[in-house]
Amino acid sequence: MDAPNFQAMKDSVVQGDVAAAKALAERSVQQGHDLLSVVEQGFAEGIRAVGELWEQGEYFLPELVQGAEAMKGAMAVLQPAMASRASSARREARVVIGTVRGDMHDIGKSLVATMLAANGFEVHDLGCDVAVESFVDRAKQVGADIVAASALLTTTMGVQRDLVRALASAGLSPHVLVGGAPASDAWAREIGAHFADNAIRAVQVAQSLVQGKVLP
Repeated sequence: MDAPNFQAMKDSVVQGDVAAAKALAERSVQQGHDLLSVVEQGFAEGIRAVGELWEQGEYFLPELVQGAEAMKGAMAVLQPAMASRASSARREARVVIGTVRGDMHDIGKSLVATMLAANGFEVHDLGCDVAVESFVDRAKQVGADIVAASALLTTTMGVQRDLVRALASAGLSPHVLVGGAPASDAWAREIGAHFADNAIRAVQVAQSLVQGKVLP
């Protein structure tokens, strides 16, 4: 079995090459690669690079859209394979996830949602620009074990604190998992939440929480 070519995966997204991204994803599935690593170290690196190029003004809307299409093409191949490889058919726990109100960033949150679902979690993805009340209502409705909130802007990260308080005020006690560029472990501890800085770590933290373990 050949080692996964993470650089080629990244490049396929940066270049917006949908066909290449799909082909690389299919090869990874066929060769039995660790698909979580394929996503995080390969394709996700590409979409992050696209986002950076957009913010730096080197990429414009057509390049941004094409990069996202390449990422979607790869995930269309990988997500079913990841789901079929899930270690157990049972659902480990219920997760409500979304990007907070005022923030339209969706790719990172969607990646975490995909990873959690592939690892046996029942995932309720609320999308982006989600109000605190919507998080609370869905958590109550489904009996969420974890509520995961992403914020990619410093101006919206305060909503994560509001969410922790709102859940407590509603008499709910799910674990709260936060992420996004401005978030940190220190911030999570300050607001009474848990932190993950990438999709693989989010899965690890979520699993530890439902199993009652503490990760270093």
